[in-house]
Amino acid sequence: MKYYIIAGEASGDLHGSNLIKEIKKLDANANIRGWGGDKMQAAGATLAKHYKDLAFMGFAEVIKNLPAIMKNFKFCKEDIQNFQPDVIILIDYPGFNLRMAKWAHLQRSSHRQKKYKTIFYISPQVWAWKENRVKTIKKNVDKMIVILPFEKEFYKKWNYDVAYVGHPLVDVIENFKRKYFNTKPSANTIALLPGSRMQEIKAKLPIMLAASKNFPEYNFVIAKAPSVEEEFYKKFLEQYPNVDISDNTYFLLMKATAALVTSGTATLETALFGVPEIVCYKAGSVSYAIAKRLVKLKFICLVNLIMNKEVVKELIQNKLTAENITKELHEILSDNFKRENIKTDYVHLKNLLSQGGNASVNAAKIIYDFISPSAQ
Repeated sequence: MKYYIIAGEASGDLHGSNLIKEIKKLDANANIRGWGGDKMQAAGATLAKHYKDLAFMGFAEVIKNLPAIMKNFKFCKEDIQNFQPDVIILIDYPGFNLRMAKWAHLQRSSHRQKKYKTIFYISPQVWAWKENRVKTIKKNVDKMIVILPFEKEFYKKWNYDVAYVGHPLVDVIENFKRKYFNTKPSANTIALLPGSRMQEIKAKLPIMLAASKNFPEYNFVIAKAPSVEEEFYKKFLEQYPNVDISDNTYFLLMKATAALVTSGTATLETALFGVPEIVCYKAGSVSYAIAKRLVKLKFICLVNLIMNKEVVKELIQNKLTAENITKELHEILSDNFKRENIKTDYVHLKNLLSQGGNASVNAAKIIYDFISPSAQ
């Protein structure tokens, strides 16, 4: 069967690659094409477009880049029509993928008069803002697969049955730990995870680096994003000759004793490696002002949202300063009681995310069963 997958960022590429591996175990003749990155390509997908060409974030930034975004929509529609897949699998990336789901729902094959089947793997964060988008999802998405434990209940109140499969990062990280079990943590390594896009790196990395000056006894190491060239980071490091760059984030987290992390999937990855962290978030002033009016959540960090309490400190917008980072990082490094409390909460977090089992295996089976000829 033919599968078209759309993943618009690094985390989607990771989850898409593991999904592809499991689909191929169920469907030896699977023909997979789509949008993603190096990991999806290595797993067997033919890439129509790389996610590094799609890196627009924030309301103001999206508006500024509307011509490029509209061009991408047009290209994607034409590519799908040429490929004629049995299913379109949408991985997160909601701004783009919800529009593609709506378009796909309206399409009719010239031969079969049948809409493309659409499956959303990793739900848009409709529980955070624009909750009414659930109506659009119910209308246009044939199957929703969720990875956060509270999402099933959220959709239930909208009378929309979704499948909870567990979080794919649990198995990804456990497999990595088993592979590199001999790697020993370093008592003086602090990881800097400033994000996967150049815009967010520019906003956060200089502040993280400024704070590093207050910890001369520690080695600070930047986790390089796959889609960003190393030269981009080096221009920030002229005043910081002792700060290193790592091209393997997971290996860095295996060694780190603490981390400064941009909000998003990276906060979960850091938690699953058991590394006490400080969450750093800073957006453009216009984008943040709009988001603040629309998003009604107590926390922005996935770790805190899932646990429904402040497990890790969040430094947001104007609170993200070198002084505040220094204060919070000093507490994490010097207060053993606080460190142990964070790690205990991380264990509970992992248990919650593991309840569905192996997410990639579960999701692949749901997708294959949904589109296989026997299900028609």
